[in-house]
Amino acid sequence: MNFKRLEKNLCDNIYEAQLKLGYDKCPMSLNYTETSLKHLLETEVTEKVLTEFADEVENRLGRLTFRPIKNGFCITIPAEGTEYVHNSSDDRSFMKSLVSAVAGHCSTEPLLELFRNASADVIIREIKNEEFRYLAYFPDSVPDEYYYCISEEEEIDGSVHASYHRFIREDYEDFGF
Repeated sequence: MNFKRLEKNLCDNIYEAQLKLGYDKCPMSLNYTETSLKHLLETEVTEKVLTEFADEVENRLGRLTFRPIKNGFCITIPAEGTEYVHNSSDDRSFMKSLVSAVAGHCSTEPLLELFRNASADVIIREIKNEEFRYLAYFPDSVPDEYYYCISEEEEIDGSVHASYHRFIREDYEDFGF
């Protein structure tokens, strides 16, 4: 079992949401597919495993609760957990820059440049499927281990801005882009 990886993923998702929506000192619920949880935990997902995970992270994130949803679980992080993430997010400058760039409706090239500036060891590939145009990731997991699928969306005025979807490697591979 890999509780550290799921905890990091939860914290990264909370932090990303706080950057996009603001920090409001409230609980947060996140939906995970069973497949994603299995990848993150490196084991089958059972109530016992989820309870053990909740026990492991309780002193940092508070008492997590789990609710079954279609094909997965909704994980609710109490207010003390979202506060913990808010107060311990100093080392996530790449995510902060990424969210800021996308919120500013930047075009694709400045967004790709952000990835290039974050690490000399970045892979950027054109994938050109129906949904995404580029894949960007850091093979050495610095500044993070996520796979970013970047798309371009045309605005009413004809300008194009970039957006992204972030995946763990295994989920990206499962999608078969």
